[in-house]
Amino acid sequence: MDHLPQQSNGRSHHQSRQIRATGNGNSWLQSSATAASSEHKKGAVYSVFPTSPAQVSSVQDLFAFICSGPLLDKIGLTSEDVAESIDNWLSYGRQLCRLFQLNELFLTEPQKVRLYHYYIPVFIWCESEIVRHRSQFKDEEDIPPLVIGFSAPQGCGKTTLVFALDYLFQMIGRKSATISIDDFYLTAEGQNKLREANPGNALLEFRGNAGSHDLPFSVETLTSLTKMSREGIKMKLPRYDKSAFGGRGDRADPSTWPEVEGPLTVVLFEGWMLGFKPVPGEVVKAVDPQLEIINKNLEAYYDAWDKFIKSWIVIKIQDPSCVFQWRLQAEIAMREAGNPGMSDDEVRDFVSRYLPAYNAYLPTLYSQGPNGSDPQHLLSIEIDEKRNPILGV
Repeated sequence: MDHLPQQSNGRSHHQSRQIRATGNGNSWLQSSATAASSEHKKGAVYSVFPTSPAQVSSVQDLFAFICSGPLLDKIGLTSEDVAESIDNWLSYGRQLCRLFQLNELFLTEPQKVRLYHYYIPVFIWCESEIVRHRSQFKDEEDIPPLVIGFSAPQGCGKTTLVFALDYLFQMIGRKSATISIDDFYLTAEGQNKLREANPGNALLEFRGNAGSHDLPFSVETLTSLTKMSREGIKMKLPRYDKSAFGGRGDRADPSTWPEVEGPLTVVLFEGWMLGFKPVPGEVVKAVDPQLEIINKNLEAYYDAWDKFIKSWIVIKIQDPSCVFQWRLQAEIAMREAGNPGMSDDEVRDFVSRYLPAYNAYLPTLYSQGPNGSDPQHLLSIEIDEKRNPILGV
């Protein structure tokens, strides 16, 4: 999640998400080279493809690169499996290059890592989860969409990941919907009441922590999404406007919400605190006494969020302080681009309101999995400071 306004007015669902995805300090998206400019000469129209040798390797080399990825074992694939499906890998790579406006003939090493070691393996895992989910129903039965939860700290690139997966699903004919825990924040009025009811608690002064979400609205929305199993059913996906009220935020006008139509195959549900579960009181007191009310509030979140999720992806970080660095990078990029951005001190204050929850709940999340999750349908991905997957544990 972040504090940036959601640019939804007059844009499609995909355009809105693309702005959020590509505006998050992901320098790997910047292509290292572009196609040579095309020239129209008398008597012939020349190709727009570069005339210099391609910087990327052959398909054989790309195959070896794919097989060296840290997620292959985790998603249950062998090099033989990759060889049999190499055409799919290449097709997915082309689609993502088109999405992120990369030149597939001139991918940099970071771009190759992000596409072939991260996004595509995760997509293949999600697709296998969908196939497994759908196999549980008979031909004549309505099949509810599979809800896949993405739990990942702020700034680690989960929005961009979900954006890429959503695009690939649509490219293969799957109807998908994306939703964030940010979309379930209390209205501005509700936030004011929460703040007034908890004077002096910095963790509830602004939106973010457990207690600042409209849980009945979450249940209503997620229940409706899981019922979108038939042709012709439509619903609007709620969205939150973080720019409203001077950045304090408010629920966006429903007229700007994107619409999805059934039958949905998959719902991609992401959030920084998905899967968090209450811990013993002495643990939260040791981290920050202000967390006690947060811990109590968290008890209701399983029924509101987690019980809807049947497959989980948990993106792990080694040190929560990375969140500050990632947010700082994003804000510096915003300022350098001439857009409003938080100062370094404002970033430090912003992140400080989330670090207590990370310190209290991430150890349990990483050791036990999300609240109510099935280990057979959980993909854990450890990422480095550059937001790329590593072997980890």
